Amino acid sequence: MDNVKLQDRIDTKFMFRDSLLPEILELMKENYFALEISGMRYNHYETLYFDTPDYALYINHQNGRTNRYKFRARKYVESNLNFFEVKFKNNKGRTIKERIKRPEQVAHISDSSRELVINISNIDPDSLVPKIWVNYRRMTFVGKNSAERLTIDTKLTYKDDKQTIPITGLVIAEVKKGNAREKSPFISLMRKFSVQEKSISKYCLGVISLNKNIKQNNFKPSLLYIQKILKAS
Repeated sequence: MDNVKLQDRIDTKFMFRDSLLPEILELMKENYFALEISGMRYNHYETLYFDTPDYALYINHQNGRTNRYKFRARKYVESNLNFFEVKFKNNKGRTIKERIKRPEQVAHISDSSRELVINISNIDPDSLVPKIWVNYRRMTFVGKNSAERLTIDTKLTYKDDKQTIPITGLVIAEVKKGNAREKSPFISLMRKFSVQEKSISKYCLGVISLNKNIKQNNFKPSLLYIQKILKAS
């Protein structure tokens, strides 16, 4: 795992129905190691995302703006580890992540978390407030013969102060590579199953799920694709 942290990387995402997952996992055995913690290969993530009161960071993504940021506090439940993270998507399509370890889940951006926001972004940390929880169950894999990490997320649930919305039947898989030219056995497997590369951030999907009237035009193709998947589950 330490050899493929890939904090600066190219991401490729796929979405498919959970009924396909057992067969896909079986076919992955030849090419991937699975992360196991305390005998568990499923690990639970609890993530609190921050945005401005009017969702300016979400709107930047919706409008297709490059060089955009996400700010989040993440808890790795089984490991009882907490981090505050900043993700930056640049205009070359690369994702760059910086994070600092925290003693507990961050509910407000202050002290060292505030310093991180100031040091690596152009966003005023005082403009950011907690907006939504994105919780899910993750399996993590490392390529045996390829320099890649792969995450497979299920049991996705969104929550804010007013409501909780589960997304049942959806699998979101993400291949993380240092170089776009590197071969990925998982991407080849997706082609075998006729699963298209399709991207929507879990945060943006959560904002849309919890705020039906928010602007979402540019996400319509991905949202229709997800609806089709869920109907087939």
